[in-house]
Amino acid sequence: MSATRLAEDAVVRELAALPAWARDGDAIRRTWTFADFRTAMIFVNGVAALAEKANHHPDMTIHYNEVTLRLWSHDAGGLTTRDFTLARTIDAIL
Repeated sequence: MSATRLAEDAVVRELAALPAWARDGDAIRRTWTFADFRTAMIFVNGVAALAEKANHHPDMTIHYNEVTLRLWSHDAGGLTTRDFTLARTIDAIL
């Protein structure tokens, strides 16, 4: 499923509604810090389940108890509504 890349003004509006997320080039990024590795992995598995359901998969970096997610739509070459929808879902559920 191909998505349409958002215009810059739409990206700015979407990011304003997600203050914990930051622009990272053609992506958005957020980092969480957990008490330990086990808790970080529980979070990663929860994100994986949400990503599978949405058929939209973030890049994940794990450093012991710190997890960074980076969202962007590869097929669109940048940010789309799918990225912000998944970010909101992750924030709301996890």
